[in-house]
Amino acid sequence: MNIVFFGSGKFAVSPLKALVKNGYKISCVVTQPDKKKGRGLLVESTEIKKAASDCRFEVYQPEQVNSPEAIRFLKDLRGDLFVVIAYGQILSAELINIPKMLAINAHASLLPKYRGAAPINWAIIKGEKTTGVTIIKMSKKMDAGEMILQRTVEIKGEDTATVLEERLSLEAADLLIDTMKSIESNNYKLAPQDEKMVSFAPKLKKQDGLINWGKPARDIYDLIRGCDGWPGAFTYLDKKMVKIYKSGIVKFPVAQFSSGEIIKVEKDGILVATGEDCLKIEELQIEGKRRMLAGEFILGHKVCVGDRLEFKDN
Repeated sequence: MNIVFFGSGKFAVSPLKALVKNGYKISCVVTQPDKKKGRGLLVESTEIKKAASDCRFEVYQPEQVNSPEAIRFLKDLRGDLFVVIAYGQILSAELINIPKMLAINAHASLLPKYRGAAPINWAIIKGEKTTGVTIIKMSKKMDAGEMILQRTVEIKGEDTATVLEERLSLEAADLLIDTMKSIESNNYKLAPQDEKMVSFAPKLKKQDGLINWGKPARDIYDLIRGCDGWPGAFTYLDKKMVKIYKSGIVKFPVAQFSSGEIIKVEKDGILVATGEDCLKIEELQIEGKRRMLAGEFILGHKVCVGDRLEFKDN
C-alpha cells in the first residue's frame, strides 16, 4: 500500500512513527513550509519535517496544497491512501479524491464534538472530563466525514493542553494502525456523524487567553490548562501583562472581595478572589521577566493583599 502522509504539528509525529514501525510504505510526507519564528526570526521546520527527515522520506512543502501545481505533484505519486493528521491546511474535494482507496484523517476529539483546529485546547477549557481520537474518511466539509474508529481518553484533573496532546498522539498512533489493518482486509465500517451533536473548536486567538476574574475559579483553572503552550493564560498587574502557568482551586467565600483581588500572598501561592472560590497562582511570569514560582516572584516584586489583577492593561 502506497501512503502519502500529510502532517505538520507534534500530534502527527507518533502516528507517522507508528506507520514506519509497522512496515507501511510512505512515498512522500507533505507538510507546511518552513517559517520564521521567535524573536530572532530563525527559520524553523515543522515537527513532521524533522521526523520525516530522520526517516529519509521525500518531503513536499507546498505553500498552497490545493494549487494546480500541488495537485499535479500529488496525482503523480499514485497513492493508495492519504493519511492526514494535524496538517494545517484544508484539502479540497479534488485532493481528497486522488488516492485509489481512501483519504483518512485522525482528529483529536470525540467527533462530532470539537470539529476544528484546536480540539484539545477547547475540550480542557470547556471543562470536559473525557475526549478522544476519531479516525474518519475525509469529506469536503471539515472534520465531518464518516467515522471509521473512535477511542475515548480521560482528561485528568491536572492535564494541560501540552500533556494531553502527547497522550492523544500515542492513542492516535494505535488507532491508526488498527484502522490500517481494517482497510487492508477491507473489513471496516463507516458510521455517519450525528449533526445534532456538532460543536466547534476554532483556532485559538491571543485574546482567548485573557482571564476574566468574574468567572468561577474552576473555569479560570481550566482556561490556564487549556491555553498552555499557546496562547497562554494572562492577566494584568499594574498595567503589566502577567502570564499564569500553574494554579490551583481553593474553596473560599469571596462575597466580600472584588473579582481579581489578591487576598493572600504566601510562598506557595498568591490567592486571588474570583466569581466563585479562589484561584491560587503557583507559577507565573510578569512582562519583561522570566517564568518563576510564586515564592520567588513575591521576593522580587511588590505584591500586596488588596492589589487587583485586571482584565485589561488600563
